[in-house]
Amino acid sequence: MLLCQISDPHIVSAGTRAYGKVDTGSMLERCVSKILALPRLPDAVIATGDLTDHGSVEEYRVLADLLTPLRMPLYLVAGNHDEPRALRSVFPQHAYLAGEDEFLQYAIDDFEVRLVVLDTTVRGRPDGELCARRLQWLDRTLAASNRPTIVAQHHPPFTTGLSLMDQMTLVNPEAEAEVIARHPHVQCVISGHYHRTIHTRFAGTVASVCPSTAHQLVLDLTLGAGIRFTFEPSAFQLHLWNGQQVITHTALVDDYPSWGSRD
Repeated sequence: MLLCQISDPHIVSAGTRAYGKVDTGSMLERCVSKILALPRLPDAVIATGDLTDHGSVEEYRVLADLLTPLRMPLYLVAGNHDEPRALRSVFPQHAYLAGEDEFLQYAIDDFEVRLVVLDTTVRGRPDGELCARRLQWLDRTLAASNRPTIVAQHHPPFTTGLSLMDQMTLVNPEAEAEVIARHPHVQCVISGHYHRTIHTRFAGTVASVCPSTAHQLVLDLTLGAGIRFTFEPSAFQLHLWNGQQVITHTALVDDYPSWGSRD
């Protein structure tokens, strides 16, 4: 199985730019084209949150148009910039968006690797938190099958050394770690939110952050540093299940010269 992860496209209304600077729509369009040009097409695509910048119906309609060329199954995850009711209204064919226990979380059992999507968002807050009901749902859902599983969410369950962003990540990662550690069939926990490529060990497995399809976060590990964005190359990730483990590759959207034979 090959799972493609895109994250944090921050789509805005047609003809506008995010923060007055970033043409997020055309950047996502280029990303979709790059995915479709891959030598091996993914079996599915998952978008791990901050799908739009303001959560408006108009923005989700732009997002839907941009994602239409994808021919493989598409799974959407809510981020702190998203509005679930507007998202559901524009993507009514995505029945899984009904969620579980009023949260936008669900499990997909259609592939070699099971996909479990966890809702980490809290309405009106940039950080994330997992209440007892969500943690219980995660525990039940992971216990329902011992098949290899990828857990996907918006907020990463760890801090990174990026000071201000670390104040806006998951506030109780230790609670999630307790659940994940009980289920060794979890191959990895994938997330977004940070607009960078980041990996660490977590609860006996690996947790990672996918870069944005648009703008990236400046890498500044100075204690107390604020948030700045940069036009470093946009990217996405490919999670390959080889029958034994998940291997993650980061793919840049921009084209670069290559040489040699594919044979």
